Amino acid sequence: MAILITGGAGYIGSHTLVALSEAGYDFVVYDNLSNSSKESIKRVEAIINKYISFEEGDIRDKEALKKVFKKYEIDSVIHFAGLKAVGESVEKPLEYYDNNVVGTLRLLEVMKEFDCKKIVFSSSATVYGNPKSNPIKENFPVGGTTNPYGTSKYMIERILEDLYISDNSFKIAILRYFNPVGAHESGMIGEDPNGIPNNLMPFVSQVAVGKREFLSVFGTDYDTHDGTGVRDYIHVVDLAHGHVKAIDYLNSNIEMKPLIVNLGTGIGCSVLDMVKAFEKASNKKISYKIVNRRAGDIATCYSDPSFAKEILGWKAKKSIDDMCFDSWKWQSNNPDGYKGENK
Repeated sequence: MAILITGGAGYIGSHTLVALSEAGYDFVVYDNLSNSSKESIKRVEAIINKYISFEEGDIRDKEALKKVFKKYEIDSVIHFAGLKAVGESVEKPLEYYDNNVVGTLRLLEVMKEFDCKKIVFSSSATVYGNPKSNPIKENFPVGGTTNPYGTSKYMIERILEDLYISDNSFKIAILRYFNPVGAHESGMIGEDPNGIPNNLMPFVSQVAVGKREFLSVFGTDYDTHDGTGVRDYIHVVDLAHGHVKAIDYLNSNIEMKPLIVNLGTGIGCSVLDMVKAFEKASNKKISYKIVNRRAGDIATCYSDPSFAKEILGWKAKKSIDDMCFDSWKWQSNNPDGYKGENK
């Protein structure tokens, strides 16, 4: 039996493949390579010293998905596939709802057809919208989202909860990530966005390596300690282990209601805090310019991760310094990411 990893060639997906392999799980990767590279799969194969079954396809393509379910014995799914840039989602909402929501519906329809009823869903702290207070607990209100990306994640959460109500043999884990950063300690895999990065860390690291002239800091007038946005940055390797714990949990429970868990460190870090930490890790000066706030952004967002520890036995172990050091190792070893191979 194997786990289907949708979006498994992407940033979080590729790191999760390493963690799943270390835990002894078999898996199949399904990815349309729209914002990822086949090279990441080759690199993971080198890290784990094992061949990876890879199928290129789109989650909206039911017939392609059915072929994968027929070819492999899929007993569970970790669902990463989707578009993920907050700013872009404001400009292209229909694309986000089509890719993320419609794509998930097609996937769930095929899962049902093949009696595959275990899914770990890659959700986001954006479902909380602009929280009234921090740290954020899982029982905080959701749905007051500030951008279509977050709304798409919220819609999928509701779809999964309604699916369970209709058929409680489904076992569902919804993981609400905070802000994934960092890279595998080998420096062989990491975040490699197409075009101009939307997330802070790849932008900072590209400035450090000389690929970009400066970092744009979106607003310094937020109600935070230095005026820049505060986020809960979590090392991608810690996040990957959270997915292994979630699969373990689904496998060890005969019946369960949908599990909703925050994956974060519980520590808020501002944009300028992160810039300083990266300067220390890379021994490079990070030039930045203050620009206007970005549409859909909020001032502060960090987690209360205690429920994940209680229910999954999971806790983030890596520090901001680890995140910056590993990001710098990846970026300095791979200034052009995956070298444009199969991009």
